Amino acid sequence: MSKYEPLWEYLRKNNRDNYILSYEEIRDILGFEIDHSFLTYKKELKDYGYEVGKISMKKRKILFYRMDKKKQ
Repeated sequence: MSKYEPLWEYLRKNNRDNYILSYEEIRDILGFEIDHSFLTYKKELKDYGYEVGKISMKKRKILFYRMDKKKQ
């Protein structure tokens, strides 16, 4: 089981086309702060039907989108 699986399940369970989650919201879902390993683990998200879009380090937010509903 991946350490990011609770986040992937959250995205799939709520079944939205797009999410913009703050680092704080992600921490609340996971129970820990995301770290640099997120960049490696984000590939797993495709198995859940989603992809990571933009990661804003400045705004501390991450865009997630459903693969079949990609929004730019």
